[in-house]
Amino acid sequence: MKASVFVGTSLDGFIARPGGALDFLPPGGGEPHGYDEFMATVDALVIGRNTFETVLAFDVWPYGKKPVFVLSTRTLPPVPPGAVVEHMSGAPAEIASVLAARGIRHIYVDGGITIQRFLQAGLIQRLVVTRVPVLIGAGIPLFGPLQKDIRLVHVRTQAYRSGLVQSEYTVV
Repeated sequence: MKASVFVGTSLDGFIARPGGALDFLPPGGGEPHGYDEFMATVDALVIGRNTFETVLAFDVWPYGKKPVFVLSTRTLPPVPPGAVVEHMSGAPAEIASVLAARGIRHIYVDGGITIQRFLQAGLIQRLVVTRVPVLIGAGIPLFGPLQKDIRLVHVRTQAYRSGLVQSEYTVV
């Protein structure tokens, strides 16, 4: 199974403010930068509980009928009508194995801790990081402490008119 990350960060590497707010990100993602095309390639999402709760506050459920697996050890809050959400817990390798056995071939991994855990487990193959031209000074970092280096190969970088700069990497 393939696992990818597609995430926006402040220039100083934060995916959200300390309380989880995303107000520094451009509304609607700013200009088109490949998100819709990326989403068309994934079979399901694996997100952390904090990310799930952030997304619940959006005006519209952003994932349509795409299955969303929420990682948490606690019961989840109510799910929006029409959303396909399943609660899971366990080590990243176990989760990946269960999803692969269900026929899921490509997952989108999102949420700071979830991304970090899947990276550390060696389960992420592709990273697409879009940097927003703003410094917020503090928040939830995209990457955390590592037990060992994670080597990446640069695939491409693209700058957009709005100032977004997107880089894609594969994990060695």
